Amino acid sequence: MNIKLLVPNVLAVMLCSACSLPPRPDLWGDPAPVMAATRTIVIAPDTTYVNVTGGEIVKFVVGDKSFAWNFDGEEYIEHFDLSQTAPPGVLDHAVTAYVSANPLYSGGGDGGRHGGGHGGDFTSGGHGGGRK
Repeated sequence: MNIKLLVPNVLAVMLCSACSLPPRPDLWGDPAPVMAATRTIVIAPDTTYVNVTGGEIVKFVVGDKSFAWNFDGEEYIEHFDLSQTAPPGVLDHAVTAYVSANPLYSGGGDGGRHGGGHGGDFTSGGHGGGRK
């Protein structure tokens, strides 16, 4: 076998496998006690997204169940699927969490992410559940 052809192919396979690594919820923040939440968002069956701010601890209510998440993850995380952080059996559909930069740490270097998030229910200050 020709080694000149083998090396690029092996590198391509390694690169593809690295791209398919599972997501790391620890980069998005941490689970939090429900009592520590400073805000509550109700997730309905038709909710497709929520807007949050870095540094917030948010309680999510889904039917008769709830969980809280501390959005203290990496600053470069702009959005992720909240169902990947919810306890098993709580959230049965994908809900994208759009995370705006923590205003305490943005200092103008937030990569253009300053502001009120990515839409949603603007009657509640730009933070709400997105619905179809």
